[in-house]
Amino acid sequence: MESEIVTCPHCSTRNRVPPAAIGKPRCANCHQWLPWIAAAGDGDFADIAENSSVPVLVDLWAPWCGPCRMVSPALEQLATERAGQLKLVKVDVDTAPETSRRFSVQAVPTLLVLDQGRVLRRQSGAAPVAALRHWLDEALMEDESKEARS
Repeated sequence: MESEIVTCPHCSTRNRVPPAAIGKPRCANCHQWLPWIAAAGDGDFADIAENSSVPVLVDLWAPWCGPCRMVSPALEQLATERAGQLKLVKVDVDTAPETSRRFSVQAVPTLLVLDQGRVLRRQSGAAPVAALRHWLDEALMEDESKEARS
């Protein structure tokens, strides 16, 4: 697992962000939350996505898929908007067949919201950022209300 270099959206400092960590990434300079975007495959999906300290938006995509390339900037925008609250994990279905089978991926992109390995929501196909934001907010609010009742 190789760290990604992330430029802080607040002060433009370049930071090394590991794909899996106990906490949440902060800028070394201004200490603001950083967007947490990581790639995962069959061998490291559990460490990167299921053991995350924050909810995870999983993007199951393929490099040859036009809608996947169209939705990617919207997902990265959501990860930036929710820095410190959400992690975006991108899984190339062509190189991660076990993960694709595990989540019964029939079409790409397929998006999942996971919290501690549990699938909260699932959606296939691309959508504009406003629709994705609404879908994500509903998934996270629904999970919070379930936790409050238990």
